[in-house]
Amino acid sequence: MAEEAKKLVRFNFKAYIADEDRMYDTNSIEAAKEAGLYNEKIPYEPVAHIIGSKRLFADLEDAIASAEIGKEYEVTIPCEKAAGPRNPKNVEYYPLKNFIDREKEQYPQPGMTVTIGKRNGTIASVGAGRVKVDFNNPLAGHDLMYKFTVVEEVTDPVEKAKAVVEADFSTAEGFEFAVQDDKIVVTEPDICKYDSNWSIAKYKIVSDLRQVIGKDRVEFLQVWDVPKKE
Repeated sequence: MAEEAKKLVRFNFKAYIADEDRMYDTNSIEAAKEAGLYNEKIPYEPVAHIIGSKRLFADLEDAIASAEIGKEYEVTIPCEKAAGPRNPKNVEYYPLKNFIDREKEQYPQPGMTVTIGKRNGTIASVGAGRVKVDFNNPLAGHDLMYKFTVVEEVTDPVEKAKAVVEADFSTAEGFEFAVQDDKIVVTEPDICKYDSNWSIAKYKIVSDLRQVIGKDRVEFLQVWDVPKKE
């Protein structure tokens, strides 16, 4: 049997590296542009979050859980409770030639993100014949500060389902949702037939739908129509 439904909220935020007084993330399009963080591929909309899902730093999670709707809060998270301290062992050196692609005219530059093996890192410096790569979390070693406002608690079951898909698959456009007495039915748009990320996202979506709606059974419906003749 599914557990009691958890609360789902939407919130706006601005995240700063506190010891540098520098914004590193936000869902405000105006603030993103002002800070030079704007990315046209990112939807700047209130963030859906399941209270108790432990997907945020614990101090931020607790602050959001107790926040009043419409009121702005500020919370500072010490390094030890955020991304942790930097580990010098996570800084490694690699031959410069490994990062050069002359055909594409690609050369390593400080600040570039790279993937080596299954690890993601940031190029810290480029020297004579070798590249310094930092595999630490970019937030490691820093105190963080968040300004946030909870804009709503989502209570309608269909809106909850929509918010979950938006959060886990980046968009809910084209989806249809029905919440019945014993199950949740999600009708998939055509994009799901061809997007390889969908099959992975479904596992997370099922778990989250069960948490916020409190029903065990989740059905996904694909519709294959015969193309209409002109």
